[in-house]
Amino acid sequence: MKVAIVEDDINMRKSLELFFADVKEIEVVSFKNPKDALKALDDSFELVITDINMPQMDGLEFLNQLNHKYEAIVITGNASLNKAIESIRLGVADFFQKPFEPELLLEAILRTKKLLEFQKKQNHSINRNSIKNKKENKQGFVADSKALEEVRKIAYKAAQTDASVLLLGESGVGKEVFANFIHQNSSRAQAPFVAINMAAIPEHLLESELFGYEKGAFTDASAPKAGLFESANGGSVFLDEIGEMPLGLQAKLLRAIQEKEITRLGSAKSIKIDVRFISATNVNIQKKIADKEFREDLYFRLQTIPLEIPPLKERKEEILPLAEWKKDETIKQYGFENKTFSENAKQKMLEYEWYGNIRELLSVVERAVILSDGSIIEEKDLFLEPKQAKKEKDNKIASLESELIREVLKDCDNNLQNAAEILGMQIDVLKHKIAKYKINV
Repeated sequence: MKVAIVEDDINMRKSLELFFADVKEIEVVSFKNPKDALKALDDSFELVITDINMPQMDGLEFLNQLNHKYEAIVITGNASLNKAIESIRLGVADFFQKPFEPELLLEAILRTKKLLEFQKKQNHSINRNSIKNKKENKQGFVADSKALEEVRKIAYKAAQTDASVLLLGESGVGKEVFANFIHQNSSRAQAPFVAINMAAIPEHLLESELFGYEKGAFTDASAPKAGLFESANGGSVFLDEIGEMPLGLQAKLLRAIQEKEITRLGSAKSIKIDVRFISATNVNIQKKIADKEFREDLYFRLQTIPLEIPPLKERKEEILPLAEWKKDETIKQYGFENKTFSENAKQKMLEYEWYGNIRELLSVVERAVILSDGSIIEEKDLFLEPKQAKKEKDNKIASLESELIREVLKDCDNNLQNAAEILGMQIDVLKHKIAKYKINV
């Protein structure tokens, strides 16, 4: 495979030349600026690796002039978010921020080589314009809006690469739907899509669930077991609520992303994995980094492509189509007679703030279908509270829960295990609530 490297930094250029000199499968030709590369590139080249910020010509302008003729990988030291997204729009196969390990770049090149070989066998054109003609798989999206379409365009472009994507947005906006959309529109669509909620797995079990374990690694480990990362090999891993990942495990995740390998619990042997990482959070990661609760280097690895999903209140056009879809699904599920929303009910749904986003809307509609009498779903059947009333109610519940936990801890002399048993909680949940309510133990 013949590869062009366009890099104005002589040290970087020479180090890459030296590294690839021993790789028999790849022939590297390097250029110090894009103008020289444009004169020399011909049909013998299959891949171009380019920096973005270069003095004679911007790397994005260079890619634009190539007009999708070659596969492309971007390497850069200080690209802005806009430039990173624009490079994806120009059909870039992968994106590396300096400094990076050349072995990781080699893996990306070999993946591209494998893809091109497959395309040749299937008599597909190497030209990246073929991506534009590929039908977008919109599975999972019930309704549409201008705001949603803008985000989905970027998600679709990101799906054509193996770049890590970090989905941002309020709880309930549909981050898992977007994660699945990215997987279904990628070259990994036929391989597994494994979704993992970091907040749902107790901390003491999380490492073994993610990385697997060997026989004898702990008391109940009677046989070796592959972790979720191994199960997703060849496909995509969706790490939901990544902000809740314990600090102690973050180094292992960083290694899995950087080195593409993991080590099972109770083993010293490394296992190679081939997965694409998509993660999501609704917490302020920057604050967690400042509070030393989240590794900054892991954050940068996860958010090669950050994608902000707007709340439902900014996607009003989706409310009624989503409500109609959920209504019909619920009627079908329970075998009810057909029901329709009254005009007042529709208007109420359009005016409501939906601070729980799509998740809240679907829950409200399902409840209304089940509890409503007759064939018309009225406004009263929706049971929608004003935001302030709900906030006051939630605060009251939180205050009562906090007081109960304090009293139980006091009675147990701050023994967390005993308190958790009395409260009927897992100890990890109790620890989370102690931190949430700022209870001193």
